[in-house]
Amino acid sequence: MQKTWLITGVSSGFGLAMTKQLLAKGDRVVGTVRKDKNVRELMEKYPNTFFRYFLDVTDTAAIKSLVEDAFDALGTIDVVVSNAGYGLFGAAEELSDEEVTQIIDTNLVGAIQLIRAAIPYFRKQQQGRFIQISSYGGQVAFPGNSMYHATKWGIEGFCESVAQELAPFNIGMTLIEPGGARTEFRYGSAKVAKLMTEYNGNPAHAFLSMLDETNGLAPGDPEKMAARIIESAAIEPAPLRIVLGSQALASTIEVLQKRVTDFINQKETAASTDIDSLNNN
Repeated sequence: MQKTWLITGVSSGFGLAMTKQLLAKGDRVVGTVRKDKNVRELMEKYPNTFFRYFLDVTDTAAIKSLVEDAFDALGTIDVVVSNAGYGLFGAAEELSDEEVTQIIDTNLVGAIQLIRAAIPYFRKQQQGRFIQISSYGGQVAFPGNSMYHATKWGIEGFCESVAQELAPFNIGMTLIEPGGARTEFRYGSAKVAKLMTEYNGNPAHAFLSMLDETNGLAPGDPEKMAARIIESAAIEPAPLRIVLGSQALASTIEVLQKRVTDFINQKETAASTDIDSLNNN
């Protein structure tokens, strides 16, 4: 059965890989871009199933207009994929105020507003699936990535809460947590702050080695990851989180196990702050 997808950021990375795979199997895609250079071929090849829209996800009014136009034009949209975003690297002190604001507006606020804009339409349909592209960096934190982690941890909390609100309407929510992949996210669109010599040799600058292709490419295959993301839309009930990449999963498990152990070791301290009557019952 043909499905209709709305995907932000389809000019590169997972968004482009997903769009190509979906169109090849006969689905319809509403895809947003900032520039259409990389999707012109798709526009020519799939004039009846690929619908390109220009969108700046930091523009909330434009997001609402896009969602309204897409649902009005196509009648039903089955899956909304919030994919647009980018990485920002540098120590917290090195980041400018403008860089902090921009990544929050793009990765966090833009994603929130897209989901909020589509909820009423999914609710009226009594069905739909949200797929939020997060990162294993939504669970694991590295130095030199503070604001990227802030946006991903933020959107994960938002989605986990909203998933519970929408379940009664047969609307699913899935957070995709990819590890490193060979996309423009790491080797093209990544933004680096104005670095300070004071942080040379500091863990905050370890990312410089990661961004250098001569040190080896990321292990993740974007085509395979895109295929797994597409497949997730058919899983019932919707999985809340899917980690992509063996290294990402191993790192996530290690961090979460340590976090749980740390919490267990705080049992007495936590109980010591309860009202006495609670401890006596």
